[in-house]
Amino acid sequence: MPILKLYERAHVLARQGHVVMCVDEKTSLQARQCEGGVQAAAAGEPLKVGDRYVRRGALQLFAALRVAGGETMARCFGRKRFVEFQEFLRMLWGSVWCRQIRCVHLILDNGSTHAPRQLAGWIATLGLKFEVKLHWLPVHASWLDQIEIVFSQVPRQVLTPHHFTGVEQLERTLLAHFEACNRHPQPIRWSYTTKQLIAHHERRELEKLAA
Repeated sequence: MPILKLYERAHVLARQGHVVMCVDEKTSLQARQCEGGVQAAAAGEPLKVGDRYVRRGALQLFAALRVAGGETMARCFGRKRFVEFQEFLRMLWGSVWCRQIRCVHLILDNGSTHAPRQLAGWIATLGLKFEVKLHWLPVHASWLDQIEIVFSQVPRQVLTPHHFTGVEQLERTLLAHFEACNRHPQPIRWSYTTKQLIAHHERRELEKLAA
């Protein structure tokens, strides 16, 4: 319920100096190099990609979505630990998103990378000029995280055809994708509302009583 309310009020909150962000990671993005390369599509001929490949390493994609504006901030790391998450958050705190604001509402899951028992205490030591409120997603509720919609576009729009000479090329391609998206950002059209959630629970209760 609190997460849905944040989505519904994101634009109003933004005018009051409150920024709603969804933060998560898409892990183990493989840099695979096709043997024989990729043959571009031609008239009457489809794109041809070899069925054999060599693994050239993997990246961990950390990203944050600004709900009200639809922009995405992304960075790649070689590993996925709390220390990388801390570095990513420091980048967020120093970005234009956090200039002259009153509060950041951070929506994230309870994964070990986010160190739920340590995160609030660590943030308190930073002496930030704005407040940070943590909003933890319920267990098995990743579908409530808008950043997952952003991640779902990556395999189709970035990793196809899957042919990269190494992690450096993969990283450049990923970051160029988000840079291009940010030129014309579109907030996600979130259709699941608090009213629908309440109605769903009421139906479930009636079903239990009727059973």
